[in-house]
Amino acid sequence: MNKVVPLCVPEIKGNEIEYVRECIESGWVSSTGGEYLNKFEEEFSRVTGIKYSNAVINGTAALHLALAALNIGKGDEVIVPSLTFISTVNVVKYVGAKVVFVDVDSRNYTIDPKEIEKVVNDKTKAIIPVHLYGIIANMDKIMEIAHKFNLYVIEDATEALGSTKRGKMAGSFGHIGCYSFNGNKLMTTGAGGMICTDDEDLNKRIDHLKNQTKTVLENGSIIHNEIGFNYRMPNILAAFGLAQLEQLEKFIIRKKEITTLYKNELNGLMGIKFPESNEDDDICQWLNCVEVFEEYGIARDELIKVMNDEGVICRPFFYPIHKMEAYSSEKVIGDKLINTELCSKRGLNLPSSVGITNNEILRICSILKKNVKNS
Repeated sequence: MNKVVPLCVPEIKGNEIEYVRECIESGWVSSTGGEYLNKFEEEFSRVTGIKYSNAVINGTAALHLALAALNIGKGDEVIVPSLTFISTVNVVKYVGAKVVFVDVDSRNYTIDPKEIEKVVNDKTKAIIPVHLYGIIANMDKIMEIAHKFNLYVIEDATEALGSTKRGKMAGSFGHIGCYSFNGNKLMTTGAGGMICTDDEDLNKRIDHLKNQTKTVLENGSIIHNEIGFNYRMPNILAAFGLAQLEQLEKFIIRKKEITTLYKNELNGLMGIKFPESNEDDDICQWLNCVEVFEEYGIARDELIKVMNDEGVICRPFFYPIHKMEAYSSEKVIGDKLINTELCSKRGLNLPSSVGITNNEILRICSILKKNVKNS
C-alpha cells in the first residue's frame, strides 16, 4: 500500500531541538524574560522588511489586535472576503464591528477591488484583504481605495509568508500585516503568529494591548489602565520559531519548486484550472490549489474521495462564510457572492508540504490524470 501523502505538515530539521533545549535549561520558557522572543521578532522584521514585529500566540490574536489597536469597534464596518478561514471574519465580531462581505476575483480567489469600492460608506473603517493560499491580493488598487476613503488596511497574510510583489513581502503593503505560525503553515512555532507594522506608535499600542495593558510601578506593583489581552508568545515557542526562520529561504525555494512541478504536470489537463497571479508577483503558495470544472468529468467532492482513498489527502476550498448560520445576518452586497460560491464549490487543495517528494507529486498528478472522464 502506498504511503499516505498528507495535505501540509511541518518540516522540522534545523536547530529547533537545540534552541528549545537551551530555552528550557535557561528557565525562561514563558512570555517574560529570555532572549529568544526579542531575537525572533527582530529577525522576522529583517526578513519581511517591516520595521516592527510583535509575536503573539496565534494568527487570530494578530488579527484581533490589529482591529483593537486601530480602535475599530461598535458602529464601524469592516470589508472582508467570504472565501477565507473563519478567523478573518470572527475578529471583526470580537470588536463589535459590522462585517461587510464582498466577492472575490475569480482569477485568483482574493478580494475584488471593484467590489470594495461599491460598499464604502461613512461607517467603513477598514479593509481586510486575504492573500488566500499565498496568492497576493491586488494591493496596489486596494491601497489606492484606502487612501481615497481614508481607510485602514489590515493584511491577512497568515497564508502568504514568502510571497512578494516587486520584492515587497505580502503583509508589508497595508497599515498592519498579520501572519500565522500554525503547524501547517510555511514555518511554524506550533501555535503562534506575528503582527507587523511600520508605524512606531501603532506598534507600541499593539505591544501594550497584547501584554494585558500592564504597567509596572516603581515598587513592583502592576496596574492596568484599560482592558487588554493575554496574547503574548512564550519564549519557548519563539525559540522554535527562530530555528524555523533560519530555514525560511530554503522552505520558500522548495514551495516554488512544488508549484512548478504541479503546473508542468497538470497544465492543459481538461477541466483543471490553476489560479492566476500578476506578472510582478512572486508567489510562494502555502497550499497548491486548482479548480475542478465540469469538463473534468467527475465532481470535485467525488475527486477528493478518490484521492483520499488512494492515500492522498486533499481538501476543498474554504466554505463561504456568508453561507454559514453564524453569519447569515451580515451584510452581503448583491443577491449572492457568485465568484466566492463557485470557487468554493470547485476548489481543491493539493498536498503541499515542504517535505513532499517529487515522486509523490508525480503520483498525485498521475491519479488526477487517470480519473479524467472525458478522454
